[in-house]
Order: sequence, then structure tokens, then C-alpha cells
Amino acid sequence: MKDYLKVGISGVRGVAGETFTPQLATSFARAFGSCGRRGSVLVGRDTRASGEMFEHAVIAGLQSTGCQPILAGIVPTPTLLFLTRLLGARGGIAITASHNPAPWNALKFVDSSGLFLSPTKAGEFYDVYHQGDFKLVPETEIPGATLLEDPMAAHVAKILSYVDVDAIRRAKFRVAVDCCNGVGALHSRPFLEKLGCEVFTCGDRITGDFEREPEPLPKNLVTLSRLVSAERCAIGFAQDPDGDRLAIVDERGTPIGEDLTVAFGVRQVLDHHARGPVVVHLSTSRCVRAVAEQRGVPIHLSRIGEINVTDMMLSVGAVVGGEGNGGVIIPAIHPCRDSFAGMAIILELLALSGKSVSALRAETPTFCMVKDKMNIRSEVAVGILRAIRRRYEHETLTLIDGVHVDLKDRWFHVRMSNTEPVLRITAEAPDEPSARALVDKIRAEISQI
Repeated sequence: MKDYLKVGISGVRGVAGETFTPQLATSFARAFGSCGRRGSVLVGRDTRASGEMFEHAVIAGLQSTGCQPILAGIVPTPTLLFLTRLLGARGGIAITASHNPAPWNALKFVDSSGLFLSPTKAGEFYDVYHQGDFKLVPETEIPGATLLEDPMAAHVAKILSYVDVDAIRRAKFRVAVDCCNGVGALHSRPFLEKLGCEVFTCGDRITGDFEREPEPLPKNLVTLSRLVSAERCAIGFAQDPDGDRLAIVDERGTPIGEDLTVAFGVRQVLDHHARGPVVVHLSTSRCVRAVAEQRGVPIHLSRIGEINVTDMMLSVGAVVGGEGNGGVIIPAIHPCRDSFAGMAIILELLALSGKSVSALRAETPTFCMVKDKMNIRSEVAVGILRAIRRRYEHETLTLIDGVHVDLKDRWFHVRMSNTEPVLRITAEAPDEPSARALVDKIRAEISQI
């Protein structure tokens, strides 16, 4: 995959120094600066070793088009989105490859509303890039870059104003957090301490290397599980490198899966903050749907991709939602995936319910999900998806993003990834052997095709 550059709705990403270079980053920043009016653009990054290099490249590209870079430094992606809207900036650029391995890096582009570019705006932006139609300014009009002081303050204050801080502080939780040597290594401990927690950390060094695989999947959380057990914590949190995804480990040190992060967040918002529609994407576990249905609110399914979820949330007036990869979205804080908002709302759930994580899990309808992927490029995947659609045409299909097939007590979803040159296969069933068997069946069918 080292020869691959992924360009799409999730930004531009590739292997640093190979397919994704500083020259490319400067050109994409020039294209972004050339779309619309001049103005300030927020720039933030995660902790990858290549981050500072790409930060300089992005600054140069923006300045060349007369846009003033405002440097937020190492910050969570949700913080960058929040600040872009709060400060009235023209846009933002997050330098992060999120869950991709450390050699990768990426640029994610944010519009003035603090949301990632919509498919329409992204298309216009990429047209400018491909045409090389950059609005360069003379030397006398090149603005200087400015450094943003205490970039986390406003975002943290907004989250704390939403939850019952006093209830959380009274609980005096012992909390473990695995920061994956990402942005959480700087920001998670002080955030949780503001909530009165006694905090134990792992993956808390800003080294540019990740001590575990970046995705907070159960198989990658062995160290966190041990830490929770050793320190008798009420809960363990696991973040990805840019701090928008969140997974949970219960008080016994058992990972419970990313979908329950969203299910718990949905439960707490609906029970204690606001009643209204819920939006999640197609590959989200049915446990979230069950939580919404138990409370009599509608749930809507969107295409994969944060901007697709948030667009639908705003259009239907959703009060909570997210992506099944642990991305809780609470529009009253900011319409984006946010592991910090997720930690706060789940600690509030623990505090107000007086229940343990395992007890809350036992109350939540659970299903078993298995995820897999196959290295297949997009031009090949089109024919595969068409063949799967024909093979299952007599079942209940949803075709807004790949092929989603509902088989009554189980389902599977096959789609091209937005972030990697792979075909993703997700299946959910009442038990793990059934879900695994369904994934294996689909893999075999794809291989035949």
C-alpha cells in the first residue's frame, strides 16, 4: 500500500515521504487557500513524527494565497473543529492520519462552520487543486502566522458546561486512559482531573511512535486492560491518535467494543439532556438502534464518514449520534466525533446511574460484530459490489454506501474504505461464531467474484 495516495471525503492521506510529501501538502494548502475569500485558517496536528514537517508545508501554502495560519499546535481534531467555528476562521486544516499507522499522515479540511468539507465542497476544492488554479499573492500581502494560546480552554469549558460536573466529581472515579502516544498524551489527564478523577495513564508519551496499533480495538487494549485491573479503576478509556474515537474497558479490565461507547452516550443524552432523533452510520451496531427505540425516538442511518453523519444530524435535528467506531457526536457541544465529550458523558452516566460499566453493558441489548478488510482498489471494488448486490437482490438492501444486506437477525455491509485502499466487510449477528461465519462467507464470495 506504500504506492497509494488516498484522496476523498476524508481528506488526503498517504505514507509520509513516499506518496504523501511536503510538496503535495503545500499544493493542497494552496488550493484550500484559493477557495473563497482570504482569511484566517486554523492549523492543528497530532503527534506523528512527520507532523511538524507537514505543518510547515501547510503554513507556506496558506501564506502564499494570503491566508493567515493560526497555529493550534498538538490538539485533538474535535478541538480544531470547535475552534474554527468559535473564532470565525475561514476554515481549518487538521494534520492527522487518525487511525492509520504511524508512517501515514494526512490533511483533513474544515469549512467555516467547523465541519469537514461536504462532498460538494470537497469536489470544488479538489477541482482547484487539479487545475492548479491558485490565487497567489505578492510578497507584500503575505500574512504572518500566529500562535493560539491555550487552544483547549474553550473546548473543555463547553464540555464541562454540558455535563453535571459536580456529580462526576462527587463520584471520585479512578480512571485509566490509553492515549496511544497521541494528542491525549498532552490533554487527557488534565481534562479528567478537572472532572475530579484520579487518573492513570499509558501510551502517554509524545514520541511520534504508537506503542499499540492506533485503532482502539479490543485486541489492541491489552496494556489498558491490565492497568484498569491493577489500579482498581471504575473504567478505562482508549483514544486514537487524534482524539476523536473512544473505546471503553470495564471495571474488570474487559474491553466492551466501540459501539457501546456510542450506545452509552446516546442513552445518557436521551435520558438526561434532550429527547430527539438519533443518527448513526450504516455499519453501527444494532445496540444503538435498540437504545433509541427503547426511548421512543427515531433513528436514522447515514453513509459512512463523519461529514455524512453530521450532515444528516443537522438536517433531522438529531440530539446525539455518532459512528460505530467509537465516535460520539453531541451537537450541543459541537457536531463532530469527540472522545473528550464522550469521556465526560459516560462518566456522567456512571455517576448519575450509580452503576458499573459491566452492569450498564448487561442492560444494553448486545450483538456480536466482526470486521474484516481485503486489499482491493476502488476500480476493482465497483464490479465486486455490483455482483454482491445482484446476488442478494431478494434480501433487504440499502445501497447508499456500498451494499448493506439485512438478513433479519443479522446483517453485513461491504463497502470501499474512505481512508485506505481496502474493501471493508462488517457483519453483526447474535453471537460471534455466526458473525465470523458470515464474514468468512462474504470473503469467499468476493474471492470467487
